[in-house]
Amino acid sequence: MSDKLENQEQCFVDSNIWLYALIKSGETDEKHSKAKSLISAKEEVIAVSTQVINEVCVNLLRKSIFSEEQIQALIASFYKKYKVIDNNQEVLLQASNLRKKYIFSFWDSLIVASSLQADARILFSEDMQDGLIVSEKLEIINPLKSKN
Repeated sequence: MSDKLENQEQCFVDSNIWLYALIKSGETDEKHSKAKSLISAKEEVIAVSTQVINEVCVNLLRKSIFSEEQIQALIASFYKKYKVIDNNQEVLLQASNLRKKYIFSFWDSLIVASSLQADARILFSEDMQDGLIVSEKLEIINPLKSKN
C-alpha cells in the first residue's frame, strides 16, 4: 500500500469499502482482503457518516447477509469505534456547494462533505475519481484499484 495509507491522519471510509470488507464472495476475494486490511490498519482514525451506516446496513439486509440482531451490533460498533458524522444543515449546505463546484452526484457530495466535516485528509472510495483533491485538503483514493 502507498505511503498515504501508512499515515495515521483522519480518513473517511465510503460504504463500498465497508461492504467489501464485510462480504466475502469468490468474485471479490482480493477486494475483500484489501478492504479488511485497510480498515484494520486505519481503525483509530476512521470516520463515517450516518449515510454510510445506512447504506451499509440496507445492503447487508437486502442481500440477506446480516440478521437484524447483527445489524444492531454493527450500528453499535460503528458508533463505538469510529467518528460518526451526522448529515446536519452544515453538511447538507456544503454538499450543495460541492455539487456545483465538482459536479458530484447528490449522494457523493454528501460523502465528500461529511469527509470534510470530519477533518479527513483522505476519502477511501471505489466510486469516485481516484486522485481528485477536493477543497485543497481532501484526496479521494481508491484503495481497491489494481496496480497494473
